[in-house]
Amino acid sequence: MQYSRPMIELVYEIRRRVNADLKPSIKLSNPELFNELRDNYHQSNCAVTRALTKELFSLAGTPWNALLEDSDKSAAKQVSKVYRGQVSLEDAPQRKPAGAPRPKPVKIYRGQIVR
Repeated sequence: MQYSRPMIELVYEIRRRVNADLKPSIKLSNPELFNELRDNYHQSNCAVTRALTKELFSLAGTPWNALLEDSDKSAAKQVSKVYRGQVSLEDAPQRKPAGAPRPKPVKIYRGQIVR
């Protein structure tokens, strides 16, 4: 496979962000690079690494890009949260059906349950 300059930069950035045990296998001379990245894409919780991998696969072309698309449909939705200026992506909480009745809250007054 011929790597373009943006693809090379994405591989370097992905290598910088993955776990230490995966770093030796992520290099341009590895013929199984895209298979390793595909496996890491499915296991990773880091949104930045997933986005970089997805961008690399889209630059690689249709056969590689198709490998990631089937898993995107089953991925959980993520919500961006801001804390002290830092933006982070977290999995959205599972919503309960609207028709399910809620249990009544228990009222407590001076340590005693009031009915």
